[in-house]
Amino acid sequence: MNILILGSGGREHALAWKLAQSKKVDKIFIGPGNAGTSSAGTNLKLDPGNFPEVKIAVLENKIDIVIVGPEAPLVDGIHDYFLSDNSLKNIPVIGPDKSAARMEGSKDFAKEFLIRHNIPTAAYKSFDKSSLKGVSAFLKTLSPPYVIKADGLAAGKGVLIIDNINEAEKEVKAILNGKFGAAGQKVVIEQFLKGIELSVFVITDGISYKMLPEAKDYKRIGVGDTGLNTGGMGAVSPVPFADSCFMKKVMDRVVEPTMKGLITDKIEYKGFLFFGLINVNGDPFVIEYNARLGDPESEVIIPRIKSDFFDLIEGVAKGDLAERELEIDERFVTTVMLASGGYPGDYEKGKPITGFEGIKDSVVFHAGTKSIDGKVVTSGGRVMAVSSWGQTKKEALSISYRNAGLINFEGLYLRTDIGFDL
Repeated sequence: MNILILGSGGREHALAWKLAQSKKVDKIFIGPGNAGTSSAGTNLKLDPGNFPEVKIAVLENKIDIVIVGPEAPLVDGIHDYFLSDNSLKNIPVIGPDKSAARMEGSKDFAKEFLIRHNIPTAAYKSFDKSSLKGVSAFLKTLSPPYVIKADGLAAGKGVLIIDNINEAEKEVKAILNGKFGAAGQKVVIEQFLKGIELSVFVITDGISYKMLPEAKDYKRIGVGDTGLNTGGMGAVSPVPFADSCFMKKVMDRVVEPTMKGLITDKIEYKGFLFFGLINVNGDPFVIEYNARLGDPESEVIIPRIKSDFFDLIEGVAKGDLAERELEIDERFVTTVMLASGGYPGDYEKGKPITGFEGIKDSVVFHAGTKSIDGKVVTSGGRVMAVSSWGQTKKEALSISYRNAGLINFEGLYLRTDIGFDL
């Protein structure tokens, strides 16, 4: 089997690293990939959002299965593009079609789904320009802080948490007036839920599903969960508070109703589904759905899969996932993200990276890197994730931090407190 993984981050490197271990996989191509993915396969110069470009790569390299890493191509309909093309329609795409990808692509759609199927979530109301007059009255029914979300994809910047009601109202108007472009044609205002977050993942062939390991990631740039939101500065799996009692609630109240709801609503969902949850006094609530694996969660959940990961991918492609085996490593896996100085604001690229070649007992997943004249340099805000196994969370974190200390590039920044709240 020849596989094409679309994307260029740590998630895609983790996927390529794991799939390269399968005896069923012949060749792995990553488009566009990064300096790290080239050790697990062949990087292709292509834009995952340019579907004709993807088509050429698929046909030229005799690709048998396509795995879509990031959300944008899914929301834009890459799965539908394959189904509508005679030369591509028999090549399975691991990732939902455009209609199903609305679970992530439209927050309003996701909230309506949650309410319709009685799945616990925050109280909300959606607004567009025609209903703008009702914003003030609805905000007054909530207690601060106020959660303001652009309906569509906004490159991780479309969620605002605001303490002041007047400021919240101004932000709603700004979003509807184009602050986040087309993503803000509609705005979702939500009740703020106080608790601790975790991420739960399933892989599904549209009929059956398998639960992947859960994870807790750390979005804020600063120690103690302070400062601006990022794409994620580290992650831990398993999550200590997600014991059998809590996970039974997750299964009974969230996962099962979601999977049944997709079938009831005739939404054919194939691929990965990410449940962004929050534990509120021992009860799970859904914050969001994502139509793909998370990043940096992938860098801790994929290393915990002991069985052949391609077996699950093939199960989705053939529609017989229920018959496939999934074996999970009981050990902890932790990852620490190394970021460019200034991220998530302005940062410089092209900084040479040294030290990662000498790392032992960890796996380094590249995120924002590229290779120039044989040297690895920074090319993004989040540069590398150092993932490690341990019998305890403390042991895994100790190994991750020890190895992270060997890596160096100008301006390197990392959070020193991953796992602190567990």
